[in-house]
Amino acid sequence: MAAEPQQRNVQVHIVDDDAAVRDSLAFLFASSGLAAEAYASPLGLLAAAPNLTEGCIVTDVRMPEMDGLQLLARLAEAGCALPAIVITGHGDVPMAVAAMKAGAADFLEKPFNDEDLIKAVRAALARSQPKAPSLDAEPPVAPEIARRLALLSERERQVLDGLIAGRLNKTIAHDLGISPRTVEVYRAKLMAKMEAATFADLIRMMLTGHE
Repeated sequence: MAAEPQQRNVQVHIVDDDAAVRDSLAFLFASSGLAAEAYASPLGLLAAAPNLTEGCIVTDVRMPEMDGLQLLARLAEAGCALPAIVITGHGDVPMAVAAMKAGAADFLEKPFNDEDLIKAVRAALARSQPKAPSLDAEPPVAPEIARRLALLSERERQVLDGLIAGRLNKTIAHDLGISPRTVEVYRAKLMAKMEAATFADLIRMMLTGHE
């Protein structure tokens, strides 16, 4: 009985061309008390976009008709302001960074933990309802970001610049003449100094710092 009101309002709109992934995500969200609607293609979501006034979007990046970044652009054109979470493969990190810059609320690299996805969805839903209280801290203001940046070593800043530009670890390693493993070490150190829990937090922080 208590779950019935939730089902009347879709909270998560899933976009993925893989039926097995759609079913798995829908089951995950239902198990977490989140009503979901699944779309087999970005075009299906775009058709429904004019009537979408609440909830959030969870979309894959690589899809045959349209990629996740193109979907975000088309949704913006359609006036759909729902927050979107982009799911990416390891090689799609540059596109994920571009998606964050284009307004995505978050992104998760595959394979991701189910709890991380649920947390990201709940945070996105909270952000889509300004009057609702959120347990997630807001990004720090520019002066605080500048203070944290000042703590980085020259090499850490170089790695950070590469990450923000959307480059893969191996590309950054090649550009700097170091090993990919060393890049990972610098990445972990700069994440700690920037107080970023996730890579998406780091991207959002840097965007805030440049506003």
